[in-house]
Order: sequence, then structure tokens, then C-alpha cells
Amino acid sequence: MIRTNQEQLVCQSVIGEITSPLGGINPYRIDPEGHADIYPGVGGITYNLRIGDPACGLFADHVEPGVSLSNFTQYQGQPGPNRALNLFSCVGNVAKVVSGEAKGKTGRVTGKHGGIEHVLLDFPPEVLEELVIGDKIQIKAYGCGLRLPDFPGVKVLNLDPALLAVMGLKSLPDGRLEVPVTHQVPARIMGSGIGAPQSNSGDYDIQLFDAPTVREFGLEDLKLGDFVAIIDADASYGRIYKSGGVVIGLVVHSNCVLAGHGPGAMVVMSSRQELLVPRIDPAANLAAYFSQISSK
Repeated sequence: MIRTNQEQLVCQSVIGEITSPLGGINPYRIDPEGHADIYPGVGGITYNLRIGDPACGLFADHVEPGVSLSNFTQYQGQPGPNRALNLFSCVGNVAKVVSGEAKGKTGRVTGKHGGIEHVLLDFPPEVLEELVIGDKIQIKAYGCGLRLPDFPGVKVLNLDPALLAVMGLKSLPDGRLEVPVTHQVPARIMGSGIGAPQSNSGDYDIQLFDAPTVREFGLEDLKLGDFVAIIDADASYGRIYKSGGVVIGLVVHSNCVLAGHGPGAMVVMSSRQELLVPRIDPAANLAAYFSQISSK
């Protein structure tokens, strides 16, 4: 077992409501080839797209799997409650429906999407059918401040300790940490979200517009919920290019048509000191890990 500081962490409630999808004044989105069309995008309840499903090949732009959550409360004229929802929610946290026909049903946090500042949730299909836009969902936020005492050079973010425990992490004899991932991604194709000053909320996008790079790294079969290794990058505090650094990201939303965008990777680990060793494992997906948490 990899040691953590779990006993120091605080578990605290945060709450939001299911958002509506949004449409712009200009409904068209233009791709880098100049083609314009109207695509489903962020928000709402997405019935036929969940973690484990393909992130690419969809007629969509930034679509979020399952349920999209936001807190619209303003505190002293500022969106502080929604910032708390996004900063403190961690992947794997239990989310409980507290209003509407599905009241009492539970799901789990699957990621966070920057820009729109949504927290994303997964529920079984029968629960999705009962949910309605505007339903309130409360999350037991647990994981902020999670550390690995034996790996002080590895920053952990946005993970529930229960999820970390089933991710198949392995301590190597040379003092590095091996992490299963489905793909390696070169930092040169990371786009929207790079340069953000913190990584405790939001994501940054894997651009898939360069066909040779997509083929070289096998990125055409990325799935929602995949854990990926971004090579030559660091996101310990802000998302930057860093030779020798490795970021472990979680794919949280679908591919995109807009220039500079693509499947979103939420940061879950980062090391600028070459302490993270990716190991390719096609099963390194959130859907598989959630089934292991549920069985414990």
C-alpha cells in the first residue's frame, strides 16, 4: 500500500444543481478548417455518454458525460460557492441527490471542467432518467490536501483517497512511483487551459488536430475516464511545459472542434522531478476503478 496523510483530511459538504445546456447568440462553431456547424456542448444530463465511453468520434464539442453541476449562489456578489464546489470536490467523492424524483440516490464525481466551471458526476442509467435540470446534489468533498509522505516530490490533486487506493500505484526500488495509464501524451499538443495558475479545479485540453501525432501516440481511442500521462509537463501549481516533468491527467470531457481544444485532462498528479513513471494499461479507466471502490 502507498502511504497517505488521509487521517489529516477534512470531509465537508458542497452542493450544486444540475445545469442546463447553453446556446450562444451565434450558434455556430468553426473548426480549424473553416467548417461551421451546430454541436451539442456543455451542461445538462447526457444520457448516452458516460465514463468508459469514447471521447472521440462524436458529433459534439466539449460534451460532459453524465451530469453537469454548478452552484449559482452569489456571496457578496461573487461566485464563491461555485468556486468551493469546484476546488474541494474530488474524483470518487460520493454525490447524493437531495431534491426531486431521484432524491436519496447516489453517484460519484468524475471530474471538473474549467472555463464553464462544472463538476461532473456519474449515476446509473435508471437514476439519470429520474433526474431533472435544477435538481440539487450534495457532495461529500474529501481529498483536498491529499499527500504521499514517501513521495514528497509528487503532487496529488483532485482525488478521493478511496480512488487512489485502487489505482494500482507501485513504489519502485529507485524511489519513483509507477502509475498505470492508457496513453502517453506529448506536452506539445496541450492546449486550452495551459498557463492556469492552479490545478485544483478545471482541466486542460489535448489537441487532436495533428494526424501524425494522433497516430504516433494512439490517441484516436481515448476514452472518458482514461488516466493519461502528459510527458514533459508540470502542473503542481500552474500548468506549464517542463522537460522531464510528468503530469497524470484524467479525461473528463469529449473531443472538440474549436482550435486549441480537445478532450479535457484534469490534473490528478504531477512531478517536475521525473518521479512519476507511466505504465501502459488499457484498463486504467475510472469506470473500472469505480467498480473496485463499490465492491469494498
